[in-house]
Amino acid sequence: MMARALKFYIAGPMTGYPDYNRAAFDAKAKELTEQGYIVINPAMLPNGLTQAEYMDICLAMVRSVDAVYLLKGWEGSAGARAEYALAEKLGLMTEVEM
Repeated sequence: MMARALKFYIAGPMTGYPDYNRAAFDAKAKELTEQGYIVINPAMLPNGLTQAEYMDICLAMVRSVDAVYLLKGWEGSAGARAEYALAEKLGLMTEVEM
């Protein structure tokens, strides 16, 4: 039986960044995918939702993964801090971009 690939959620700053920082999210998603991980990338969500709607969706995404990858600047993002707090509460692995 093959081992299941780890699922990673990417967390990081979006609000106030050009194109919601999608370039950084997409680059990390590509890198993690090439390393054999299953990647859940919130930057794939469409524009036009409220902050509350994005957080509802993103926190559900965090609940579905094994690990959370935190992009540079995550500490300055209320959403990423909430995602990190949930990951810690659930006992998920976390990795921080240096």
